[in-house]
Amino acid sequence: TPAWVTGNAGAAVGRKAGQRSLHSAPAPAPPTLGNNHPESPEWRCCRPTLRERNALMFNNELTRGRRALCHFVLGPPGATRTVPAHKYVLAISPAAFLILLKYVYSDEIDLEADTVLATLYAAKKYIVPALAKACINFLETSLKAKNTCILVSQSRLFEEPELTQRCWEAIDAQAEMEAVVFEALLNWAEAECKRQGLPVTPRNKKHVLGRALYLVRIPTMTLEEFANGAAQADILTLEETHAIFLWYRATNKPRLDFPLTKRKDLSPQRCHRFQSSAYGSNQWQYRRRCDSIQFAVDRRVFIVGLSLHGSSSGKAEYSVKIELKRLGMVLAQNLTKFMSDGSSNTFPVWFKHPVQVEQDIFYTASAVLDGSNLSYFGQEGMMEVQCGKVAFQFQCSSDSTNGTGVQGGQIPELIFCA
Repeated sequence: TPAWVTGNAGAAVGRKAGQRSLHSAPAPAPPTLGNNHPESPEWRCCRPTLRERNALMFNNELTRGRRALCHFVLGPPGATRTVPAHKYVLAISPAAFLILLKYVYSDEIDLEADTVLATLYAAKKYIVPALAKACINFLETSLKAKNTCILVSQSRLFEEPELTQRCWEAIDAQAEMEAVVFEALLNWAEAECKRQGLPVTPRNKKHVLGRALYLVRIPTMTLEEFANGAAQADILTLEETHAIFLWYRATNKPRLDFPLTKRKDLSPQRCHRFQSSAYGSNQWQYRRRCDSIQFAVDRRVFIVGLSLHGSSSGKAEYSVKIELKRLGMVLAQNLTKFMSDGSSNTFPVWFKHPVQVEQDIFYTASAVLDGSNLSYFGQEGMMEVQCGKVAFQFQCSSDSTNGTGVQGGQIPELIFCA
């Protein structure tokens, strides 16, 4: 039985029998037995996990900064025991406690992003494993770029290695695109300048970054990513920028201070859903109408972009808006451009951040193109495609107003990490 149920019942029985009482009045004489000894200020560093810290707190009135505010007096008269308890153990978020009570009373679980961590804390504290598991599942399916770093620390605190691993996979997926890493580095440098009270200038941003700047794998960016991003950020010297441009094109490459090899682990893969492409009298046309397809996977992956067909009549530039939705809710979108070379090749278009996709749930990938009206298109589409260890299933989307479906059309490839 959970401790909180036993504790309340015990207190009620004690009040009735006159043998037990619970009070928060001034502390009685120190307990006759326990774990009482003062701790050094560094006690948290020596006990990194929640279990170790709470083990120290158990039956201990004198832990630094956490003097017991409540005492349980247990046992019959003449043979009582006094057990200390701490405010932080007895206290809990009201919203989280209501969620816990609702589960205990009705076996229903209602979780929200704002309260799920507090609810997980309550479920762990009061030993409600089913509720704790539901919280972990909720957090795993809610991983995003903005919350991953917080969740990786919380998962370690709550001793949930599987959630920790999912967080690192999400971080790896983000880091696969070095341009994203560089952008994050600049954002951090700007915040650090403000924290130190320094003007936000390229020189000061480079100063606060120090050697961290030279851990970014700039040479692994595409030439276009470097030219449109890092080269114009004013944080590299003219000599560094010139050397990197030479490294991309020169036969005798200059020495660079940046790592030259790509990051490992989660490399982007492509799921190609057509067996052939075509053009001619039935060329695909665009009038700012939506090409869309629904898909599901049999294991959790990260969608990082789409590949699209381009012009069949020579080199052409397209403006495109790509979206990824689930049950009508937009999970990611990007408005960008790509250049096609007149071939039947596919051309990648990336989301700003990878998007976690859960298994056995249908998502909608969409693209609205504006450019050359005549382009290649896919045909002989497949309803199921096996890509390594991941199986994709496709079906038509009601959002598609330009003719794309399972059998043919646009969006020939989904780009993903697994």
